[in-house]
Amino acid sequence: MAISKSVNNKKHHHQCYISVPSEIINTLSSNSLQSLLLSPKKSAASKTRSKVLKNPTTWFLFLFLCGFFLMLKMWYNFDLFSPNPCGNITPQKHSSGLISNGVSISQLKKTEEEMNGFWKQPDGLGYRPCLDFSQEYKKSSVEILKDRTKYLVVVVSGGINQQRNQIVDAVVIARILGAALVVPILQVNVIWGDESEFSDIFDVDHFKEALADDVRIISSLPSNHLMSRPVEEKHTPLHVSPQWIRSRYLKRMKREGVLLLRGLDSRLSKDLPSDLQKLRCKVAFHALRFAPPIRELGNKLTERMRSKGPYLALHLRMEKDVWVRTGCLPGLSREYDEIIHNERKRRPELLTSRSNMTYHDRKLAGLCPLNALEVTRLLKALGVPKNGRIFWAGGNPLGGPDTLLPLVREFPHFYNKEDLGLAEELEPFAKKASIMAAIDYIVSENSDVFMASHGGNMGHAIQGHRAYAGHKKTITPNKRQMLSYFLNTSLHESEFNKIILGLHRDSMGQPELRTSKAGRDVTKFPIPECMRNDSSY
Repeated sequence: MAISKSVNNKKHHHQCYISVPSEIINTLSSNSLQSLLLSPKKSAASKTRSKVLKNPTTWFLFLFLCGFFLMLKMWYNFDLFSPNPCGNITPQKHSSGLISNGVSISQLKKTEEEMNGFWKQPDGLGYRPCLDFSQEYKKSSVEILKDRTKYLVVVVSGGINQQRNQIVDAVVIARILGAALVVPILQVNVIWGDESEFSDIFDVDHFKEALADDVRIISSLPSNHLMSRPVEEKHTPLHVSPQWIRSRYLKRMKREGVLLLRGLDSRLSKDLPSDLQKLRCKVAFHALRFAPPIRELGNKLTERMRSKGPYLALHLRMEKDVWVRTGCLPGLSREYDEIIHNERKRRPELLTSRSNMTYHDRKLAGLCPLNALEVTRLLKALGVPKNGRIFWAGGNPLGGPDTLLPLVREFPHFYNKEDLGLAEELEPFAKKASIMAAIDYIVSENSDVFMASHGGNMGHAIQGHRAYAGHKKTITPNKRQMLSYFLNTSLHESEFNKIILGLHRDSMGQPELRTSKAGRDVTKFPIPECMRNDSSY
């Protein structure tokens, strides 16, 4: 449900520096400067005050500062003394730490020309981040942070974006139980053989600091619990409520002291009380920051992509395991279709759902990833310029580089991280699939436009992140409605393009209410719990 018309960041404690022209500084004598920096003696206090007040330079400086803050108020709705953490707007930062509006005047002029047509951003309707926790939540935090009797240990599994989701849920479960959370343990990825630990991927110190007012995060169990056998729960049902968690675990946790949870994927309900939804946003968008080496490389690749103008990021889902799990065929050739068919027959447990549907039915229902030719036709219909710069993220596609030829021929400025990064920059992470995926995440999240060829944890996470950053343009392919037109060979290209563009006018990342559909994840749709606009107050 799109929202009709009506970006506030998490409250930060920054030092503020005001730029004053050198001419003003030069007019002040050394004694005047000293009088501003040092406390005067009590005996000379009234004399000094009188001298300062009579100095015309002091009045000029005062008027200059008043004008400066008035300008901030008018341009950015900035209020230095506002007690409302949702009332101020600070420059939006991307997950990588890049400031989105930190550009020069010449860059702005160039950007204005380029931000038309395909690059034009959706109307964010004034929505901005707003994590205004209730007084009850803040009051209960005091006791929760004092507690030294309950500890939660979690083991998270899957790829990096599955792990992110489980870490978000782990923090919320710790809060529900009033327990300290041990820094989550990342299970070795059996598919990629990645043995990365939490600290290899995420900034641990920042994780602890960002959640210091919500949950106590510790690096390891205290010594008196190291030898104890924790209560272990392996089979938590799907979509459980906070009440279920307390009734199931709290008494056992108080008795044993330590609870060990595994397999948290989709175990916690998506429909939680407002404060817990805000906590999910706080973890996903503020606390889970990538480790400095990853951010540094991700930022470098972002700058290389952006050096010649705006860019589109594509998350392509064309790996062999994706075709096997979705029950779809890549359509590359009869040989590759046979490979996927045989693999699925040999391992039927890999098929994720709806095993009674034929491939054709799945395709028309919009359950299959788009192949390279379909992505190319979609991008052309949506108006991507032929000289547009495209960054593609994802694993190696089935069929190798030749699979991507339709995209490369139509859009020659087509790059991935291996094209942008130097060998010595990428080599330390070459065998770390999770870190390589994190680099893809940063460059994709920072793009001017993002699109995934198929749903998935990474696409959903980036969609939410981009919404929280001010609803940056994010295209969601309307596969169910558009594929019949892809199959209609009688349509002229201009007519096809017009139809496809019409089908996607409301799928460009415009604000949507999470509550318009049951079971939506707040980290994908952060309105209304985590974002507000002027009509929300």
